[in-house]
Amino acid sequence: MNINTELLARIAALTAMAGAALLIGAGTAAADDWPTDGGGAFEVYETKNFAVPSDPDYWNPLSDRNRLTSPFGTSTRIVCTSFHGVQQGCWQADLDGNPHKLNTAPLDMPYAGSSKTGNFGPRHYVYPG
Repeated sequence: MNINTELLARIAALTAMAGAALLIGAGTAAADDWPTDGGGAFEVYETKNFAVPSDPDYWNPLSDRNRLTSPFGTSTRIVCTSFHGVQQGCWQADLDGNPHKLNTAPLDMPYAGSSKTGNFGPRHYVYPG
């Protein structure tokens, strides 16, 4: 073996080891943490009060219920936070009980109600992934 061939072999071995280390470290996405009660006007609570696609309110543009698009519907634990009664965010458990922060759609469609409430209607939460 000459010096160039030996150097290339070492570089290839190091690259393979680095790639293997990356693959070993890569797993499923880590779950989020459940929110904790901050006290005062900040509240943490469990709820299942969402309109899901099997619920007629989900499709009713005049309904002011929050909507949830999730492969679990409302069958797994859902925890939300609010500040002075205004819902801030929600987390839903996967089938293993791990929490995942729900995404919020920029607009809840369909919604044809009034914007006089200040929050422009209900929110539409979407399970990540």
